[in-house]
Amino acid sequence: MNLRNDWALDEIQALYEQPFLDLVFEAQRVHRENFIANAIQVSTLLSIKTGKCPEDCKYCSQSAHYDSNLEAEKRIAVDKVISEAKEAIESGSSRFCMGAAWRNPNERDMPYVLEMVREVKALGLETCMTLGMLNQSQAERLKDAGLDYYNHNLDTSREYYSHIISTRTFDDRLNTLEYVRGAGMKVCSGGIVGLGENRNDRIGLLQELATLPIHPESVPINMLVPIEGTPLADVEKLDVTEWIRTIAVARIIMPKSYIRLSAGRESLSDSDQALAFMAGANSLFSGEKLLTTPNAGEGKDKQLFNKLGLVAEKAKPNAAELSVDAMAV
Repeated sequence: MNLRNDWALDEIQALYEQPFLDLVFEAQRVHRENFIANAIQVSTLLSIKTGKCPEDCKYCSQSAHYDSNLEAEKRIAVDKVISEAKEAIESGSSRFCMGAAWRNPNERDMPYVLEMVREVKALGLETCMTLGMLNQSQAERLKDAGLDYYNHNLDTSREYYSHIISTRTFDDRLNTLEYVRGAGMKVCSGGIVGLGENRNDRIGLLQELATLPIHPESVPINMLVPIEGTPLADVEKLDVTEWIRTIAVARIIMPKSYIRLSAGRESLSDSDQALAFMAGANSLFSGEKLLTTPNAGEGKDKQLFNKLGLVAEKAKPNAAELSVDAMAV
C-alpha cells in the first residue's frame, strides 16, 4: 500500500463500517506487508515530574483542577532516571519514555531534561519525552541532545476537543508537532478513545493524524482509564471491539507507523489483546504503571508473549536500530 496523506472522512468511515472480521483481516494484511508479523516494540514510560499540571484535561489525574488524591512529586533526580532506564533494558524495552506534568518546559528545566536525554541515549535505548508544548528552540535542543521521539497526543477530534480540554487549543498541539518535525525528531502522536466521543470523533482523530505531512512514526491508541475525582470518572465504558476497530483503521491508513497499545490495557483479557495485535497493533508500554495509571506488569506481558508466540524488538547497543529477539519482558 502506498503511503497517503489525503484520506477523506468518508473513506475512513467506509473502513470503520466494514464487518469486524473483514476489517481485522485487512489490517493484518497491511501489517504483514510493512512489519515483521509477530514482533512487538516494547517501551517503558516513567513520570519524571508528577501532578499539579495547570492544564484541565478532563481525563487526567495530574491536573491541578481536580481532586484525584494524587500525590504530587517534584522532578526526580537524573540518577534515578538512569537507574530506571537500566531496569527497562533488563525487562526487554527498546524505548524509554519520560513524561513531565508541565504545560510546557520552563527554560530552567531545559538543562535537566537535556542531560537526561543524553544519559539515557548513551545506554543504547531509543529516547522519547512528553513535556507538554514546545517552542522551536526547545525542540531543536532536544534533538541535538539525542532525543529520538517526542510524544504529543491530539487526544480526540478537533470537533470534540473543547469538551475535553480548554487550557490549550487543538492548533497548539499541531504547532508543537510541527516544531518537533522541523527539528528532525520522530513524532509519537495518537489519542484516547472512550472519552464520551462518538465514532465520528474517532474517525476525525484518525484523519487528523493520517493527513499530517508525515504520518507519526508511533500512534498510541489509549483506552480511557476512568479516575475518581476527574470529570470523566463515570463515563460509560467503550466496547472493546470499537477500540480494536480504531486500531485496525489506524493500521490501514498509517501502514508504516507503530500502532501502540497504551493506557487501558491492564483491564483487557489476553484474548482482547490478541485481537488488538491481529488488528495491527505492534507496540506497547510495559511495566506496572503508565505515569500515574496502572498497567499490565512485566510478568503478565512475558506470559502473554509466550502464549501468543510474540517476540520483542530490541535496541542494539548504543544505537537506535532495532533487531528482533526473544521476549525478555
